[in-house]
Amino acid sequence: VLLAAAVCTKAGKAIVSRQFVEMTRTRIEGLLAAFPKLMNTGKQHTFVETESVRYVYQPMEKLYMVLITTKNSNILEDLETLRLFSRVIPEYCRALEENEISEHCFDLIFAFDEIVALGYRENVNLAQIRTFTEMDSHEEKVFRAVRETQEREAKAEMRRKAKELQQARRDAERHGKKAPGFGGFGSSAVSGGTTTAMITETIIETEKPKVAPAPARPSGPSKALKLGAKGKEVDNFVDKLKSEGENIMTSVGKRSAEAAKVLAPPINVESVHMKIEEKISLTCGRDGGLQNMELHGMIMLHISDEKFARIRLHVENEDKRGVQLQTHPNVDKKLFTTESQIGLKNPEKSFPINSDVGVLKWRLQTTEESFIPLTINCWPSESGNSCDVNIEYELQEESLELNDVIITIPLPSGVGAPVIGEIDGEYRHDSRRNLLEWCLPVIDAKNKSGSLEFSIAGQPNDFFPVQVSFISKKSYCNIQVTKVTQVDGNSPVRFSTETTFLVDKYEIL
Repeated sequence: VLLAAAVCTKAGKAIVSRQFVEMTRTRIEGLLAAFPKLMNTGKQHTFVETESVRYVYQPMEKLYMVLITTKNSNILEDLETLRLFSRVIPEYCRALEENEISEHCFDLIFAFDEIVALGYRENVNLAQIRTFTEMDSHEEKVFRAVRETQEREAKAEMRRKAKELQQARRDAERHGKKAPGFGGFGSSAVSGGTTTAMITETIIETEKPKVAPAPARPSGPSKALKLGAKGKEVDNFVDKLKSEGENIMTSVGKRSAEAAKVLAPPINVESVHMKIEEKISLTCGRDGGLQNMELHGMIMLHISDEKFARIRLHVENEDKRGVQLQTHPNVDKKLFTTESQIGLKNPEKSFPINSDVGVLKWRLQTTEESFIPLTINCWPSESGNSCDVNIEYELQEESLELNDVIITIPLPSGVGAPVIGEIDGEYRHDSRRNLLEWCLPVIDAKNKSGSLEFSIAGQPNDFFPVQVSFISKKSYCNIQVTKVTQVDGNSPVRFSTETTFLVDKYEIL
């Protein structure tokens, strides 16, 4: 029978101990304090016995993983259990050190309880322990999603009711009557108009930023607030799913959501609005050399006012890399070639209203290494049973500013967490998917290079392919709309632009 499982220092001080039978604290501390004195230095053993108990142990750097069993316990079974205990600890602790073990003590105790119940080993493996301790429930996620939807609907209904109350109050004031009573207010002895006005005013004041009606010409702050509020709900839902271990990996949807979060423009969205979007797909070899790089870009035009439907866009192309440009079939190609202007073939016709229209797209395909915006050099080297990995980045295109950069390095499974040496930025270890994510908020000309060093058991091939994702508010190809004019009279038109540079695929194989 297994009496207790403990992680202790080489001096016998207990850091974490889980007892599986009735034992006092004094008893377990005394057993662990006696344990180091029983070991003969210079001899390699996996167990040591006293008159009453047997210690089965495994050294882990400066600590010991110790199982305390009865003397008639099956030693082979105990050794197998010990190995499983030793593999569980790196799942929760990045380093095998006293403070790290103490910090994750409850996680370890819960995992220990999955391995042993009432002194006897359960028939479980490492993957099952991980699943059991996470207690991941699909039903719970569905319930939470339904509840959040109901809450949003209730809030929307509340705002609608508040608008009705406000409208009724305004109508009553306009006709010089008392405001009618709603929901039991206003019909009592107290003056109904005043009470209703006060209640309505309070509700409307609270909800004003969200329900402010859009004027004929959309103003910046209200539009930005609306976009921000919607994006926030989506991001909160995605973040909750991620925190519960859900794998959100749809690249286009994910990057678009993140783009909306990071790049929501704090500018006025004018009646003539343009979205300039570029997507890059890049594959490099681990020993250097660009296998393929392809970039697609497009200008989308959105017009929300009919009086600006007959316009021309003045395009400035500062690209020197040989980008192939292509206009929409309804756009006057000759006008674009000679004067760099985008206008319809028939000047009397108008652009569509309230819809996104692609007017110009471009493509760049190359194997020229100097065109790589961000180079990644990953250098794993074997050192005994482990691997020392050095990885560095360098921004080649210094005019760019990359936000939310995540460099993802795959790790071997079942070997625990990596030991981080030096790092610029932050990191996340995803033990479920066996990934190390190197996170950098901004990479620009002032922060153009950085490195990460870590070590973990494995082979050099285990750390590829390295994947990169980022978002940028600056375009790669420097194709911009500088001016918008009316077809009749050439008078200038106010416009707004929104530029996004995204990653479709960015791999180092």
